[in-house]
Amino acid sequence: MFKDIICAATAANKERTLIMIKPDGVQRGLIGKIINRFERKGFHLVGLKMSWATKDCLEKHYADLCERPFFPELCEYMTSGPVVPMVWEGLHVIKTGRQMLGATNPSESLVGTIRGDYCLHVGRNVVHGSDAVETAEKEIAIWFKDEELVDWTPVFTNLICE
Repeated sequence: MFKDIICAATAANKERTLIMIKPDGVQRGLIGKIINRFERKGFHLVGLKMSWATKDCLEKHYADLCERPFFPELCEYMTSGPVVPMVWEGLHVIKTGRQMLGATNPSESLVGTIRGDYCLHVGRNVVHGSDAVETAEKEIAIWFKDEELVDWTPVFTNLICE
């Protein structure tokens, strides 16, 4: 009975988020370390690729920032090297993922968070994470085609929920 409640609650609250390793994270060799943190937490990867961000893509992704004076510098940074967008799935992955990333400003990020451990400057903060379900859906659609996402169930879920 308890197992059925846990499995139903997990299935009902499962969500997806976009986590993107920015050019400085890629260039510093942090891809595996960041993936490892999400895997250790128990989230599962449903999409992953390495690509070059285009200005058009960045204008869609950062639509709320396009009019800000720092947007050209942001575009220059985000097109300075490859990025690694990923889609992670799991229970409360958006909220938990944001906690794992740490504050946008690395000086405010706690040690133990990705930004707290690896970032030095707000303009080079290694990684992006969606901040809400609606944002995640929009961002995932910008970076991934439906056929690039793989629906799968981790073995441990089948063991618990069978």
